[in-house]
Amino acid sequence: MPVDHEQVAVAAAWARVRQNLRASAGQRLFDRWLKPMELVAPDGDGVVRLTLPSAFMTDWVRNHYAERLTHEFRAQLPQVRDVVVETATALQTRIVPPAPLADPAPVPVAAVPQRAPVEHPALDPRYRFDRFVVSASNRVAFNAARAVAEPGVPRFSPLFLHSGTGLGKTHLMHAIGHAFLDTDPAASAVYLPAERFMFEFVAAMRARDTHGFKARLRGVDLLMIDDLQFVAGKDATQEECLHTINAFMDAGKRVVIACDRSPALLDGIDPRLLSRLGGGLVADIKAPETELRHAILAAKLAEVPGIAVPGDVVDLLAGRIRGSVRELEGALNRLIAYASLTGDTIDMAFAHATLGEMLAGPAKRVTIDDIQRAVSAHFEVKQLDLISARRAQVIARPRQVAMYLAKRLTTRSLPEIGRKFGNRDHSTVIHAVRRIEELRGVDREIDTAVRTLLRSLEG
Repeated sequence: MPVDHEQVAVAAAWARVRQNLRASAGQRLFDRWLKPMELVAPDGDGVVRLTLPSAFMTDWVRNHYAERLTHEFRAQLPQVRDVVVETATALQTRIVPPAPLADPAPVPVAAVPQRAPVEHPALDPRYRFDRFVVSASNRVAFNAARAVAEPGVPRFSPLFLHSGTGLGKTHLMHAIGHAFLDTDPAASAVYLPAERFMFEFVAAMRARDTHGFKARLRGVDLLMIDDLQFVAGKDATQEECLHTINAFMDAGKRVVIACDRSPALLDGIDPRLLSRLGGGLVADIKAPETELRHAILAAKLAEVPGIAVPGDVVDLLAGRIRGSVRELEGALNRLIAYASLTGDTIDMAFAHATLGEMLAGPAKRVTIDDIQRAVSAHFEVKQLDLISARRAQVIARPRQVAMYLAKRLTTRSLPEIGRKFGNRDHSTVIHAVRRIEELRGVDREIDTAVRTLLRSLEG
């Protein structure tokens, strides 16, 4: 029988490609995803065909390794035009490698990366710890994130980050991934929005390949799931999420979860999952205070040298755009972009003309009297009771809410706020603010009341 020289050449190249992939990816990840690939007999068209036993594995290898496989084969055989990865069928003729995997010596290939790209977590290169501006409103979450990324046995897991939209949860999760992989290049990580987790789990069930889904996630060293609130009411997805987290806990691995509220305030979530999440470290990120908003703007401006933004414009943005870091950065980016397109100088007139609708909402001036009236109406107590000496819980809690809102919505100092509440000491105001911040994380009624009052006062 004549020797098929093309088949021999492709088989030999495949053996060397496998050896190189194993060396760069590591044994565990290679065995799980790349070793099951088999080479199909070539048909002379310059296309190498590889097969995998399931559609789920095929999709994963296509998404993570298509370019790398093509590069590896072309380094061995320049005539290779493309590498196709597909699900195996009974009709395909496979080539057995000419020697066991351990025998061939690896052939050096130019620019082969040492870090395995197998479990690439799709991290945003902009989101690192050194670009996260820290203040009192986010310091606990920031320090907790740094601790999770440190090598060795994790100090706590899971880490549960919660805050409103655009305050830095996703930034911290990406930063954890970067720092963790920088410290240990052989490690692996996965970052998944909860909706993607749900989509991939459902797809695996339909393909009858839930084993592959479980193997992919549970084999990594760091798992990060964002926006957990989107799996509310999805019982099967929550069940799988719970089992996945339990598997990580049992193995002593790292899990980071992010959500728009604390575990105690989540609706439609399995109590067992809530219990597991609450058993780790729960850290919240509060809305940025004025000092932090100024620091964020300064950090952003430092990244665009040559752009002049006057101090009064920076003060305008920091004073008016209070809710979201993302919105604050977006406003600055919009100013810079419009100025570069029009050639105009950035000043107060230009800022108002460019950001008119963004500045209009929060510009409403809220007074402490406004807050006291709103709080007394909401809790159905007399406004005079809020400034009285009464210490009954039915009065003390609304008074603390009013102090909290006064600190958040006005520019009054702590002593000024205290004087507005019956000449109380500034330490009383500090205690009230901290107490309401704590209660918002565990008491649904208080959190709902504060949200309602904020909407009515800022609207």
